[in-house]
Amino acid sequence: MPENNEDAGRFRAGDVVLLTDAASVQFRKPIVVRVIREIPDRYTYEGWLWLDAYQLNAKGEAVARRELFVMRAGVQRQADGDGAGGTFPPCLNQGPSLGRLPRSGPTGSSCGNPRPGTVRR
Repeated sequence: MPENNEDAGRFRAGDVVLLTDAASVQFRKPIVVRVIREIPDRYTYEGWLWLDAYQLNAKGEAVARRELFVMRAGVQRQADGDGAGGTFPPCLNQGPSLGRLPRSGPTGSSCGNPRPGTVRR
């Protein structure tokens, strides 16, 4: 069944997307999420949308459920839409190494992702 024009640009359940500062300034430190749904009934500005999604860690595991306000044009779809066995981008904002090992924050990850098993419900 062909999609109508309204649905052509929508994000669907299972889409894996990369959010950077192109999507919103809150993602200066990029994250990868798996879309649960696009929230159409919330008022937004032209070109912006609300996503209900799971934040993923580097292994592709869900670590937090988030509702995110993002600019549609800045959301980057990843090749593996179902998230099964896909590869996920490395931390993009670690900067030059300066000969030091990455520092692990209080969340246990140098990427800033919470430890697995800490999904808030």
